[in-house]
Amino acid sequence: MAPFRKIIVTSLVCIFLLQAADAQNKDWKKDRKISVLTGLSQAFIVKGFNIEANYIHHRIIFDYSHGASLDLDRNLVNDELKAQGVVVHMPFSTGIGIGYRLTEWLNVRVEPKWHRFEFYYDGEAQNEANRITVDKNNFSVGLGVYTFFQPFRKKGNALKGITIAPSVRFWPTVASSFTDDKFRYLNKNTSKMEEIETLASGIGFTPLILNISVGYTFDLKKGK
Repeated sequence: MAPFRKIIVTSLVCIFLLQAADAQNKDWKKDRKISVLTGLSQAFIVKGFNIEANYIHHRIIFDYSHGASLDLDRNLVNDELKAQGVVVHMPFSTGIGIGYRLTEWLNVRVEPKWHRFEFYYDGEAQNEANRITVDKNNFSVGLGVYTFFQPFRKKGNALKGITIAPSVRFWPTVASSFTDDKFRYLNKNTSKMEEIETLASGIGFTPLILNISVGYTFDLKKGK
């Protein structure tokens, strides 16, 4: 626990220093912006797509994000599914968030999300006839820490809207359509009854998610 505690303390100190530095520049607290972003991990790691829209109003930020057609092949599933010869397809992962801007470029959000999971044997066509289970839904409520950079924001041309937004999120599952958080079935690869357990939507089916989103931000008239 000691390394984890050090990370938390260091993060809190950094946030305090950043807030102190931003105290001299209060203009960002009047921001009104709309951002449209897409996540890189969805495109390059799970061969899917993600679109996120943010509305920034002073220190409050609202978002809606939708990921589609996310494929977790045998290199991305956990050891249990790999042993069963099973891969995962997520038709969608969608939800909203509301957050608070700690500094101009750092914000935290509460995020309820809905995730759909489908399970297939590795190498088979992913259609309804080959699906191992009926569609399974997971619901998560978690926290996200987001950074928000406009590297060219001081330029007077179209480049100023280019936005980069790395994030760290923790989305634990709070409900699932699995009975008792598991599904038992006869696996045709092992010829045994196997179990598929409720999965989280993050790295290695844990609640942890790391991502970098890129997109464009449109400045609206600042509030008073």
